Amino acid sequence: MTNQMKKILQIDKDLNKIQDLDILLERILFYAREAVNADAGSIYIKTGDELEIKYAQNDTLQKKLDEGQKLPFAIFSIPINEKTISGYVAAHSSHLNIPDMYSIPEDRPYSFNTHFDEVSGYKTVSSLTFPLVTNQGDLLGVLQLLNARGPKGVATFKKSDEPFVLHFASTATVALQRARMTRTLLLRMIQMAELRDPKETGAHVNRVGSYSCEIYEAWARRRHIDEDTLQKQKDTLRMAAMLHDVGKVGISDIILKKPGRFSDEEYEIMKSHTYVGARLFADKESDLDSIAREIAISHHENWDGTGYPGKVDWEGAKPEEILGSGRGLKGKEIPLYARIVSLADVFDALSSRRVYKEAWTEEDVLNEIRSCSGTKFDPELVEIFFEILPVLKQVQRKYPDQEE
Repeated sequence: MTNQMKKILQIDKDLNKIQDLDILLERILFYAREAVNADAGSIYIKTGDELEIKYAQNDTLQKKLDEGQKLPFAIFSIPINEKTISGYVAAHSSHLNIPDMYSIPEDRPYSFNTHFDEVSGYKTVSSLTFPLVTNQGDLLGVLQLLNARGPKGVATFKKSDEPFVLHFASTATVALQRARMTRTLLLRMIQMAELRDPKETGAHVNRVGSYSCEIYEAWARRRHIDEDTLQKQKDTLRMAAMLHDVGKVGISDIILKKPGRFSDEEYEIMKSHTYVGARLFADKESDLDSIAREIAISHHENWDGTGYPGKVDWEGAKPEEILGSGRGLKGKEIPLYARIVSLADVFDALSSRRVYKEAWTEEDVLNEIRSCSGTKFDPELVEIFFEILPVLKQVQRKYPDQEE
């Protein structure tokens, strides 16, 4: 078996393990670049009549950043038409292999926008752009690879790369269809909670899931956790974090939608959404069940032990029989993923406008998170939060709230 065939089989196997849509998109771009030795690339997803950029990677620019930092990229959409390279590929469902982006013949309908090169100082030379199309002929997106690496620097993408990349596109498309189905099912569960609690929107849970993944990745890289474990845990964490408040489906509307302060009795009932959510994942069929359960039960615990529900017997008892221990879990008694989601959830809640409040200013939000280090939040996670703040801001732009 040739090395290239081994690589194809390994990529097929790895992509089929990934369940979360965003993690999959990021890995598709990484694997595609690795397969043909591309220095940079972008992946776009079709949204209506446009292509929306989801991820961009650039090894040359990444090396200029401090260790642990991620390369930020602009969030934008382009129309599906013949004026841009990616738009042309999408419109015609055919690939383009361009040896020199600055020497595209004038008779071609598409052109190269040099703006990114001008502002970044990066010189784009070669590109290989191909569509992600289902077996039914439906366009899912476009993947663009930039600057093939050769022994003497930037090279062109070889003609022999194209069949391999097209096979890769086929595999990636099947994996994308499956991940989209999983995301749809998750969002339907969350929409049930949203019907009860307007705060639980798709944008909110996508942001919390993405923030949680970025914080976890930075934490894991500090500890030199191996790449396979890191990626597997990110995949599961993102989905589990999205489901952190799904237990609110079990709370009465009288309490959940009350505009004023809760009474002591109402507050105790509201706390029960933690173990109601945990019970949804009590069967332990998978890693997702396990992580979703610990996040649901513990994401309102505080580092100093003042959170809830604390040590409770929630598995066998009836709701009215569940009593708290009198104190919350403290410090590293709180599971890591719950500590991460707690920080991600509060950051998003303070930063977002709600029917009952305006969004806080960025300065006020950041001051509040700093002040809660060591009381509400794990101090190390707060330190990581500020280290990766530019990446978290990019997540905010990627998943904006829908205008009312």
